[in-house]
Amino acid sequence: MRSIRIDRRGLLAAAALAPWPAAAQAWPTRPLRLVVPFPPGGLVDVLARAISQRLTERLGQPVVVENRAGAGGNIGADVVAKAAPDGHTLLATSLGPVAVNQFIYRSMPFETDTAFAPIVLLASTPKVLCVAPDRPWRSVADVVAAAKARPGVLTAGSAGPGSSLHLALELFKRTTGTDIQHIPYRGAAPAVTDLVAGQIDMAIDNLPNILGQITAGRVRALAVATPGRLPQLPDVPTMAEGGFDFVFGTAFGLVAPAGTPDPILLRLAEAVTAALRDPAVGGRLAQQGALLGGGTPGDFAALIAREKATLAPVIRAAGIRAE
Repeated sequence: MRSIRIDRRGLLAAAALAPWPAAAQAWPTRPLRLVVPFPPGGLVDVLARAISQRLTERLGQPVVVENRAGAGGNIGADVVAKAAPDGHTLLATSLGPVAVNQFIYRSMPFETDTAFAPIVLLASTPKVLCVAPDRPWRSVADVVAAAKARPGVLTAGSAGPGSSLHLALELFKRTTGTDIQHIPYRGAAPAVTDLVAGQIDMAIDNLPNILGQITAGRVRALAVATPGRLPQLPDVPTMAEGGFDFVFGTAFGLVAPAGTPDPILLRLAEAVTAALRDPAVGGRLAQQGALLGGGTPGDFAALIAREKATLAPVIRAAGIRAE
């Protein structure tokens, strides 16, 4: 995904000019329920809890984070999809449940394209290609050459079938014309453990998951899948510098049930954007490798549309399916 330039003046102006129905003017009238469709401790959970206190302060009502994990995020997302569209039930999520799960799961509990109203991008996490420390490769070109010399032999770990790490691998294979064996794990942490131990050759992981292992020298980072180099890894080149047009990151955002009044969506977007600009919130997240979001509901809706268009053909070509 590509970075978004935030027009803060436009955001505030839109919120000021938008018609405010009576229900929206009174909002919020009770505590907000912020559903996280993944287990505690993951990046989505960290993001949700990081902004919840600031939203509580700005909105004048408690924002309570609730974890409802399962089915790749679909269980928690379904709770929000079926909630009243009054701005009191929100979903903090990766784009899986609101964009790409519909192409992976044989059946969905909600209609993805019409169930949600996008609010704002929370953050994105850049991907970095890492290899086991005892492997001889020193560049992306080295990995691609090795993969082409031995099709289907090199191994790459992911957090599981259909995870963003799996999708990144499939897109990398599609971009480079390589055949690399996918090794799914139950989460990103076990994949990193096996990468450090040399049980697998490589992983294209989210930076926050693997930054500590890189800086400790336990894995070797070859390239970042971002338009420019990252401040956390200034000596690691981009994929483009290595000769490959590969930019990919995992986005996380906030959505509401479809039909939530636009003024509420705009007010939430402005409040989240302000929270992310607070050094006490955004600074801590940036140190962990997150690229901070913000912006308007329209910005986030456009990002979701691009994600669908990019990943749907990759998922279909790779035959990625989940029950």
